Amino acid sequence: MRSHHLFYTEGDERMNGSGQGLAVEMKHITKIFGDAAANRDVNLELRYGEVLSLLGENGSGKTTLMNMLSGIYYPDSGTIRVRGQEVSITSPHDALALGIGMVHQHFKLVEVFTAAENIVLGLKERRSRKQIEARIEEICAKYGFAVDPRQKVYDMSVAQKQTLEIVKVLYRGADILILDEPTAVLTPQETRKLFNVMENMKRDGKAIIIITHKLNEVLEVSDRVAILRKGEYVGTVDTEDATETSLAEMMVGRKVELNIERVRSKERSLRLSVSHLSVRNEYGMRTLDDVSFEAYSGEILGIAGISGCGQKELLEAIAGLQPAEPGSSIRYTAENAEPEELLEKSPKQIRECGVALSFVPEDRIGMGLVGSMGMTDNMLLRSYTDGNSPFLSMKRPRKLAKQIQQELEVVTTGLNAPVRRLSGGNVQKVLVGREISNAPSVLMTAYAVRGLDINTSYTIYRLLNEQKAKGVAVIYVGEDLDILLALSDRILVLCEGQVNGILDARATTKEEVGLLMTNRKAERGADHA
Repeated sequence: MRSHHLFYTEGDERMNGSGQGLAVEMKHITKIFGDAAANRDVNLELRYGEVLSLLGENGSGKTTLMNMLSGIYYPDSGTIRVRGQEVSITSPHDALALGIGMVHQHFKLVEVFTAAENIVLGLKERRSRKQIEARIEEICAKYGFAVDPRQKVYDMSVAQKQTLEIVKVLYRGADILILDEPTAVLTPQETRKLFNVMENMKRDGKAIIIITHKLNEVLEVSDRVAILRKGEYVGTVDTEDATETSLAEMMVGRKVELNIERVRSKERSLRLSVSHLSVRNEYGMRTLDDVSFEAYSGEILGIAGISGCGQKELLEAIAGLQPAEPGSSIRYTAENAEPEELLEKSPKQIRECGVALSFVPEDRIGMGLVGSMGMTDNMLLRSYTDGNSPFLSMKRPRKLAKQIQQELEVVTTGLNAPVRRLSGGNVQKVLVGREISNAPSVLMTAYAVRGLDINTSYTIYRLLNEQKAKGVAVIYVGEDLDILLALSDRILVLCEGQVNGILDARATTKEEVGLLMTNRKAERGADHA
């Protein structure tokens, strides 16, 4: 296929958003990795002036397809047309030359640089610093962004960093944008601002693809929805004709229940009492400041907060993985027993008490699982110290691995196949399944469904509800406020390392939670019981 590299300047039609018709046509795209087809005979069309949502379960080929459009992969067969011309996209540079820009879920920014320096990094700019900043401000004013060109990235919030990434691809001439999970860590207010910006870009003629697992957002922001299933194209539907249930059924291929039932538990007794907990990081900065709350058996306590507000440090301090400041107290009360101070115990002793931490790290392989090991051996990591024999028993780990594979539908060539060969979503299933299988009396889980498709996510929610019904005290850190409200009994809101409120999940709204997440001076009428 001959390459058509198209280069544009600010005066071109592509820059002023007046393009009409089809922006992208992907025809019969196939991509094979080894013996597996990530994409097989996939067709996709994207129009100017629209938002197209791309949906599919984990491993359905969404990311692979977009990686081929953005130049990271090259298709084994099929054709790609941009503005009606057949093109060969062999690198991200080729994609950008064609006006295609991708904003990844994990930002690619240099923390010590300013916004302006990040935007022009790698470009052969002929503008002065003043002209560069003026152009950035012009883009921001046009679409409704809020970016200070002189601000350092390390001083930015997550929402500001994401905004910067979008402005960066627009500055570089993109009129075809791919947004990968853009609302994953945004508050409702920040999500609303992003949707308003997307609407402005759409009105200006931009063509936008959004990858997201949040079906309610798909219905709100997109014009059409394209669905992939097991690497194959299922179809494209107009959003106005779709519902959450119909989209989920197209993704999975069968009827899917999308209801989270807030189960009731007869038992409600104090399990965990955290008092005046303060934690400092390795730089001496206080990441938790005088945090106090209680967790009860038979309830799900949700933890809400923007990224970096102290959720990770809170759970790790309870699990004994973070040292606490003098004056802090974390007391655990087993059934029919006296309270015990956990800060005096090692992480192993805390686990033996019945306090389990399931934390899904950004680097699942390395921090959560051993990539060279199979599922069975990764199950063994939690039980190899049990028993009195010098020989390891593989019976229980093998049974657990098989159970997780079946219940969570882990796609793998075998229980002993290295987990590094699994897709990101399937790695997540192995990690989460292992941690919630320990039947603890206090189960702490953070980002349990990060990166999981809708079907598997609801399986995890049901498993957490089962733990609650058994009398377990569940502490759940999540990014989706709609899910937090539906799943939790109470919600503790963290802001800048402090408790900004503890709310009744049945009586609050996600707008109220979002306000408490971002406003340190918000009125605290919340229940601290």
